[in-house]
Amino acid sequence: MTNSKITASKIKVSKNILLASILSFSAVMTIPAVQAADEHNVVPGLTAAGAPLGLHGVDPVAFVDIGNRSKGSATFTSVHDGVAYYFSSAANKSVFEKSPSKYVPQNGGFCTFGVSVGKKFDGNPNYASVVGGKLYVFLNEDIYKMFLNDEQGTIKKAKQNWRKIEHKSAATL
Repeated sequence: MTNSKITASKIKVSKNILLASILSFSAVMTIPAVQAADEHNVVPGLTAAGAPLGLHGVDPVAFVDIGNRSKGSATFTSVHDGVAYYFSSAANKSVFEKSPSKYVPQNGGFCTFGVSVGKKFDGNPNYASVVGGKLYVFLNEDIYKMFLNDEQGTIKKAKQNWRKIEHKSAATL
């Protein structure tokens, strides 16, 4: 085989490998990326517990039980449903671990008003309410004020929509 035939053969093989790589990459990129992070509102990155942080690091037990927006500490971390929560004390961590569903924010921690209109917006614990013993968070003060005008209606719509959007990527809504 001459050098020109060898070079042409190598180019053809290289082109085929490149084409196959591009097609494989394209196929992977067209699959919707729905991960646990899309089902829970979490901050970017992972905690030392190996899970992303929920509720912006605010202690959910202190919030629900006494209305105190205490920052939690990584020292007292518990992971529930793939989300890490920080607590301000070992006692609060223990209370949470006995009944996590009582304390996790509703709608995956996304803005309840946003969920009521079919969207997944950040749920900021600075704008939150405990209604019927459940924690609801909101995007900002203006949205929170809108919620206060129709708490039960917003919660009802959010509950209905959450079933439809829970497993969908926020970017596709």
